[in-house]
Amino acid sequence: MSIFGKIMGAIFGHEASATPAGGGAAPAGSAPAGGGAASGTTSSSTAPSGAQAKTVDVAPILDKAVAAHKEKLEWRTSIVDLMKALDIDSSLAARKELAKELGYTGDTNDSASMNVWLHKQVMAKLAANGGKLPPEIKH
Repeated sequence: MSIFGKIMGAIFGHEASATPAGGGAAPAGSAPAGGGAASGTTSSSTAPSGAQAKTVDVAPILDKAVAAHKEKLEWRTSIVDLMKALDIDSSLAARKELAKELGYTGDTNDSASMNVWLHKQVMAKLAANGGKLPPEIKH
């Protein structure tokens, strides 16, 4: 599974799928991560295949994931912290792989610039696939 697919699965549920480099929405599965009404599911999972199946409020899911960790993680601004919160490998090699998946054309040895780009892209892709983001996150 792609790294972006792992991020989607952790937020939208394990049956989530998305096209990382494409622009279309993909089915988001039927079991939201974090479970229950607190996940922000607002529509039925009986949507036709290929249509956006549900909207998920991303912040409560990631805030809950952060709370489960002992270190302070700033998922709203850091791709590394977002990946750590979801228990996804956040190593430089993994982030370079994610950058390749998402079509990064910059220098992957400039990790600071790549990380900023990755965070923006992941937030934009989450929103494009039914993720409701907090207003302070610009995508």
